[in-house]
Amino acid sequence: MTTMPTGFFWGNSTSSMQTEGFQGVRGKSTYDLKKETTWEKTIDEYHRYPEDFDLMAEMGVNMYRFEISWARVVPDGDGEFNEAGIQFYSDMIDALLARGIQPMIALYHFDMPLALAEKYNGFLSRHVVDAYVRYAKEIISRFADRVTYWLTFNEHNLYFTNMAYDIGGAIDVEHSLDNLYQIFHHTMLAHAHVANFVHEQFNQLKIGGMLAYQVTYPATSKPTDVFAARRVDTFLNDNLLTMFTAGHYLPEVLAFVATHNIDMDYQPEDDAVLSEQTSDFIAFSYYRTDMLNADKIPDGTAPNRYLDIANETNPYLTANEWSWTIDPLGFRNALTSIYSRYQLPVFPVENGLGWREEMTNDQMIQDDYRIQYHRDHIDAMKQAMIEDGTDVIGYLGWGLIDIPSSSGDMNKRYGAVYVNRTNEEERDMRRSKKASFDYLRDVFKSNGLNS
Repeated sequence: MTTMPTGFFWGNSTSSMQTEGFQGVRGKSTYDLKKETTWEKTIDEYHRYPEDFDLMAEMGVNMYRFEISWARVVPDGDGEFNEAGIQFYSDMIDALLARGIQPMIALYHFDMPLALAEKYNGFLSRHVVDAYVRYAKEIISRFADRVTYWLTFNEHNLYFTNMAYDIGGAIDVEHSLDNLYQIFHHTMLAHAHVANFVHEQFNQLKIGGMLAYQVTYPATSKPTDVFAARRVDTFLNDNLLTMFTAGHYLPEVLAFVATHNIDMDYQPEDDAVLSEQTSDFIAFSYYRTDMLNADKIPDGTAPNRYLDIANETNPYLTANEWSWTIDPLGFRNALTSIYSRYQLPVFPVENGLGWREEMTNDQMIQDDYRIQYHRDHIDAMKQAMIEDGTDVIGYLGWGLIDIPSSSGDMNKRYGAVYVNRTNEEERDMRRSKKASFDYLRDVFKSNGLNS
């Protein structure tokens, strides 16, 4: 098999804040607290999405995963719905379908409505769980006739790391293990409520959880390094995937909670909600792999925090200037490991290479490094499917039209289309194809034959 199965998805993924910015009628989100000027218009997809969708169609994209901004459709997070915001996304969906592109919607990508962050500290509060579920049910009900694929939380396992406080909207709290585990548990409850709603009300829809899959190598064959890398896999990958597929946390994680007297706000009534939820597929992002040196981990450190403390550069891999390693074999490992363990279709919905680029004199950017990155990762995906028997739904690149990185940096570009702006200057935001555009068009339109 050199082409992908019929109906295989090829496409692009983004978040709302990295494309729309602060424009239009919306409530503030936690991104409004960030100081980067990039966020005001980002790449102005709020006005230019028809142009960008035309580029995607020309590239052969048949799926676009985008985020609905909670604060755009419910400005204060738990009050009245903003019909203008809902209409904006409805128009986007229609524009995609008119071009033969299936929409996939992510309901949350780190931009907590600011009112909920300031009043309740985001997902530390069960009130915010209820507000999210209310918002999600409304959006799903509005768009169920046109959108089949849904994600609840982007990179859900990051709510089990030190990033949890920021991305979970807990803007003024102690970074304690109690708070970290409560944010994670509350977001899992929110996911379960929404997944249960979908399966009860809309048989035709597909909903899955998503994680940033952590392929972590031990720095050496020392048992302590191997043990530490295995614990990262357990806490940051398998614990989440077991909940998505079997409705419970792993014994090792619950034992850690008990022996360290962590209050994760697990209530008796939570069992029924969590145990009922199932996933139709498993989605994940994959950019790089990590390497762990257990000698750097202080005694008593929670496994959730190992990578923050003891991650090292792998000497056997190349990396970009942000030290993100390039490891296509790790991608195959991720695809095959997930499918072999959980036997649900897998869907890599973010994959790409960030690189510093500047267009001069209207000369096309020759991003051969990006072509090689995607070629190697697509080939690794084919090997996972053909040689390992992995059921893969599709392959979505990240930010195939340049967007600012998650930290608001336009210098770190992932796109096959260059957007003429910098961190400091908005410029005219003109779109220009890079060399990788033609490569991806050949791959997508041939359904993987010309990879």
